[in-house]
Amino acid sequence: MSEENKVVVPAKFEKIVAEIEKMSVMDLNELVKVFEEKFGVSATAVAAAPAAGPAAAAEEKSSFKVELTDAGAQKIAVIKVVKEALGLGLAEAKGLVDAAPSVLKDDMKKEDAEKLKKDIETAGGKVTLK
Repeated sequence: MSEENKVVVPAKFEKIVAEIEKMSVMDLNELVKVFEEKFGVSATAVAAAPAAGPAAAAEEKSSFKVELTDAGAQKIAVIKVVKEALGLGLAEAKGLVDAAPSVLKDDMKKEDAEKLKKDIETAGGKVTLK
């Protein structure tokens, strides 16, 4: 290892790093391919994963899908909340509640989705935000 590339190598890896330093570029390329096949990993997949992660997290935080998972024992109260919150007719609201688990609304703002969830849970239903 040259003086320019001073990297602190933990003691448990010193022997491995010393062996790798002696390898040619062709040998290193072959070693990487062996690691990819043996352990099912890829250097490109690892590098790409963090780039996709924050974008997906930001998208998830901006809009939610509200799903009624269970109407509960107070089905009539839940139907009333769904009817009022979504501006539906009685038959449409009843249909959604009877079909639980069912998606009540897609692409809701976080605040609106949490309010709807709270209202339905107060009425006795169970809701998940996705």
